[in-house]
Order: sequence, then structure tokens, then C-alpha cells
Amino acid sequence: MNLKIKRTVLPLGTAIALSLALSNFSFAQNDSSESVDGWTPELSMQFRRVQGTATSPDGEYIAYVVSTPLMEGSDSEYQTHIWISTADGSRNRQYTRGEFSGRSPAFSPDGEYLSFVSKRGEGDSVKSQVWAMPLFGGEARQLTNAENDVSSYRWSPSSNRVVFSMQDPLSEEREKEIEEKRDVILVDQQPRFRHLHVVAVEADASEPAQPVQITSGDMVVGSFSWSPTGDEVAFSHKPIADLNVAYQHGDISVVSVPNADSVAAASANQEETDEEEEEAPLQILGEVRTLVAGNGVEDNPFWSPNGNWIAYTSSGLEPNLISRNDVYVIPAGGGDSRMLAETPNRSANIAGWSPDSDELFLTESMGTNRAIITLPLRGENIQTITPTSGVAGNLSLASKADRFTYSWESTDKPWNLFVQGSENGSGEQITNIHNDIELPPMGRTELLSWSSPDGTEIEGLLTYPVNYQEGTAYPIILNVHGGPSGVYAENFTGGPSIYMAQYFAENGYAILRQNPRGSTGYGYEFRAATAQDWGHGDLQDLLTGLDLVIDMGIGDADNQFLMGWSYGGYMTSFAVTQTDRFNAASMGAGLSNLVSMSTTTDIRDYLVEHMGDFFWENLEMWERSSAISHIDNVVTPTQVIHGQEDLRVPIGQSQEFYNSLKWLGVDTEMIVYPRTPHGPREPKLLMDVSQRIMTWFEQYRIN
Repeated sequence: MNLKIKRTVLPLGTAIALSLALSNFSFAQNDSSESVDGWTPELSMQFRRVQGTATSPDGEYIAYVVSTPLMEGSDSEYQTHIWISTADGSRNRQYTRGEFSGRSPAFSPDGEYLSFVSKRGEGDSVKSQVWAMPLFGGEARQLTNAENDVSSYRWSPSSNRVVFSMQDPLSEEREKEIEEKRDVILVDQQPRFRHLHVVAVEADASEPAQPVQITSGDMVVGSFSWSPTGDEVAFSHKPIADLNVAYQHGDISVVSVPNADSVAAASANQEETDEEEEEAPLQILGEVRTLVAGNGVEDNPFWSPNGNWIAYTSSGLEPNLISRNDVYVIPAGGGDSRMLAETPNRSANIAGWSPDSDELFLTESMGTNRAIITLPLRGENIQTITPTSGVAGNLSLASKADRFTYSWESTDKPWNLFVQGSENGSGEQITNIHNDIELPPMGRTELLSWSSPDGTEIEGLLTYPVNYQEGTAYPIILNVHGGPSGVYAENFTGGPSIYMAQYFAENGYAILRQNPRGSTGYGYEFRAATAQDWGHGDLQDLLTGLDLVIDMGIGDADNQFLMGWSYGGYMTSFAVTQTDRFNAASMGAGLSNLVSMSTTTDIRDYLVEHMGDFFWENLEMWERSSAISHIDNVVTPTQVIHGQEDLRVPIGQSQEFYNSLKWLGVDTEMIVYPRTPHGPREPKLLMDVSQRIMTWFEQYRIN
């Protein structure tokens, strides 16, 4: 596949393959493939996810992570392995193998090594460490000897050090409390911090050196970036790991990093200490200078190749829980920052700089699509450089070449990787990840738009039933996304997800997936439009779109169904209190009582931001938008699904709704997925959801 696009100007991952013969690349077949008649959850689970890419400095090699579900016997987990492709796609081979997963591939700046993070060994004491292999053959070796799991890491520009972040280990006292089952939890009184550490990388070393800690204090380090000279690292940090606080605080600082000789010497001295002595943490604390601080939330620093600038994202002068994320730059030595041109959605994700430091590469949602755009250091000439249809992601840049790698998918094409030069306007496909899977006939997907009653323009994606016949009305499912600042984009509709669209289409349903007000991809104002109005304007957006599909003769007015997860679950619960038009509904991890939700969720201030006040200041508004306040109106048979370990939307939200429906005599059932947080993480449980919903809907489908 060769993607040709017009460059549009916008206005304003033991077992590793111990040697690698790049001359003998081949893409392995998926052993789990089997002949399946039509779309089923089992078929959708065969589509393996790409979870990150890395492009070599010269742009000639691409490493990428492939996630495969393991579901035989007692297995229900995902295994990730790293593959390498040449930039022209002519050679493509699995790089890591065996039972241990690998993730986060990175090429050393000198192009000699490929590194990755893996937890290798048995037992709870084994930690995730950084490993590396010579790119052109050799044995894998462990680079870090971290006391806790490595979170993320970066090579130094000279390839002789690796900086990584790690959560502080538990104290000996706390470990003893846990062992003796005296581990009382004191809420908000037992913070754990995350810091930066550096390790020397020596070509002839057979064992990993001891890491040296370079930051300290009450902070949780986030993302980080080396200076081109390799003597400093810019990093984002928050005062505490509490997710609610993390949404509201974020600063950027710079820390000096000891050179490779100093790190190696400190590590060697540490290794020579008496093993019977209690070893103190090895530290060479760097000089820290604050770069950006204040009331806003600053994150994702990226040092420019010329060393002059540090780019970062910011919410502006104040924290913004409705996700305003603009791009700023500040002189690396400190000074005044400035905001770059406003991006279309004001929700930028920075991937890096161009080699000449003149522009930044970002991914951003734009309507039902996601593209890669370039943002100039000066001026407003924002450009879209990947297809303006479909979904681009997994972006990585070549640091010394005009080339980048990304994944792309569309509603009828599963994801693959593409390599592109930033100036040539086309992407060359280099993988065929799912060449072993024969796609059955699909229900096609169409983009619709309409005006809500108040004039707000809304878009949605309609997936037709498989083998749709014009003139026939079909059962119609209204599928609501999470968020509310989620978005339905033009992703591959046959892939694994909570709601497997082609499975429903195969069984004769049309599926309407809408982006009502509050969705991302349509600018900040649209994203903020649900504030103080949950369940009202957004519900009208949804019902108007559903009416459109029925008026088109595609949806059957006598067979209307509703399902959604998280905010979509909220909207499901609220909608069935406002209308009896649905034959049946399925509420997934939904919010039924906004008051109790705000006091129990791990992101409590998120709801306060949307409601405008605390509930005791405006209880009427909170109750107006809470399904539980209108529960006596419900007549729609409603299935309730939730994860047992959900902290985002605590399971009590579903219990409230389910038990109330039982009291009212409304048809209902509640399904609880064990070990599950805010959405299934185990493939067997993920595969189960759509089948449960299908069984529920079929009971109420009128034939």
C-alpha cells in the first residue's frame, strides 16, 4: 500500500534471539490463526496490536512492539515482542522471543544497539530492567540493575549512559509490615515518589553497573529529555503520584548529570563495599534548576537538537481538566516561554523535533481522524503530513535523517507501519502484520453529520450490517464512547475492543458511534461544551443522530439498542431515565450517581470541573444530571457490567443502579469481571463482553 496524500496547510516487549541476521528477515505467521466463518470475537482477537515504534538514527531500521493475546488453558494475558524491519520493508524479523515480554525499544544514538525493557526470570523479586543487544548480532545483556521496575529510559547522546525513572522502593520497615500483615494503609499519608537514575554503559562489561540516583525529594518524575551535550536532562514532575493531583500540577526542571567516568567510578566503589554492610542508596545528586513552574500543568519536555529550546505541553495559566494541551517553548537556559501556534484540537502529543530544530512533530485528533502534523517554531504554518483520513499513531522519528515511522489504519484496513520522509508527502508500507488473516465480508462504515436541536454540528460513524440490503431497516445500536472527551475515530472496525463492531454487524445490527459535544477532535470549545450540562445537550446530540439513521431507512424504529462504557455507561444509565425508546440497554462501568461518584473516584476533581461547583454548593444541578435521581422512570431492560477493581468509576456506581432496577422490577442483570480495573485487561475477559451484550440484546430484539 502506498499512501499518497496532499500536504494540507491548516489555517489557523531468557529468551531473546541472541543473534540477528538482518539479511534473513521474514515475518512469522500467527499460529493462532484459524478458519472462521464471519466476524466473531475470536477472530477479532487475532489482530495483534502495535504498541510503540522506534526509528534508528539514520532512519534505516524500525523496531516495533507487537502484542499477542495468550488464551490457551489457564493463560489470559498479552505477550509483547519486538520486531525489526528495514525502512524499505524488504526485511522484517522477530527480534525477541520466548516467554518474557519486551517493550519500549530504543536505538542507541550511535546506532550500535537496540535496547528494550523486560522482566526476565521467575518470582516476585524480578524487576523490569533495560536490556540491549548489538544491532547486527551478539548476546543480549542487562544494562540496569534497578532495585524497582524501570518505568522509562533514555540513551545519552554519546550512548555511554542511560537515564531511567523508577519509583522509590519500599522501606525495610514497610516491607516488614507487609510480610507480617501489619500493613495498615494511611490514606494520603504514605506517598511514594519516582526519581531519575543514571547508569554507565560500557561495551566490554559483562554485568550491569549499579545505578546512581540523580534527583531526590518529594517529587514524581514524569517524562524527560537529554540535552544534546549530554550534561543535563529536562524532566517534568508532580508533587505526588495521586492521579487527581496529577491532573492539576506539573512543572518542568533541569538536572545536571554526571559524566560516564563519574558514574562508572561511583558504581565500582559501591560494588567493592562489604556485602554484610547495609548499603545506602548510591547517589550523585545533580544540580536542579526550575525551568517552568506555576499554576498550570506543564509536561512532556523535548530538548531541541541545536540545544537552544525546550518544547513542552501546557494547560496554560491554570490547570484544565477538560484537556487543554497547547505547545510552548522556552530557552533551554531559562527565560520567558511562549506558546506556539494553536493546533486544531488544542490537545497536542509531542513526538519530537525535526533535525534542524525548526519544527515539532505532533499527533492530534481531528474529527474522526488522527494525523501527524508539524508545528513550526515560528509562524502559524501548521501542516498535516499523513493521510487526513484514518488513524495515525505510534510515531517515532529518525534523529539524523528526514524520516519518520508511524502506524495507520482505517475502518476497513487493520493497522500497519509506514515510513515517510517529512517532505515527500507519501507513506511507504513496510509491514503486513495480519497477512495470515483472511478478512470476511465487512459491514462498511460511513461518516454522517447532522445538526442537534440547538444547531450544534455533530458527526458520527455508521457501520452497516454485513451484507446490508438497501431498503431494509435493521436493528440499530447506539454506541456511546467514554470521556466525555473520548472520540470515535476511523479505527479498524474488526479489531479487538470492548465493543467489537463487526461482530454486531455480522449478526445483523447497524451500529452508530457518535461524537457528541464533549468529544475531542473538534477543538477546545466543543470539548468543554458539556460543562454543567451532562446528560442534556449531549443526549440530544445522540438521539438526533439516531433519528437520522432511522429516517434514512437503515435503522429500525422498533429495534433500538443502547450501550456504552465509562462516560458512555453514564449516558446509557441517564438515557434510560429520559426515554423508553430503547428495546434494551447495556451500561458498562457507568456513573449513575454523580455525587457519590465524585467522592469515591480517583479523579474526584474531574467531575467538579465539569459541574462547576462542589455538590453541596449546587446539589440541584448534580442531581439533575444523575441517573439515580430519575431512576423511577426506567422501564428499559438494562444490563449492568463492571470491573471488580475499578477505581476510576468505583463498582458501587453500578451496584446502585442495578439494585435500584431490581427494586423497581425492571429486567436487569449484573456482570462483574474479576481482577479488572476500568476496562478489561485480560484477553479472555475482553472477548467476553460483546458476547454478553449480544445475548442480552437478542432477548429483546423484535424479528
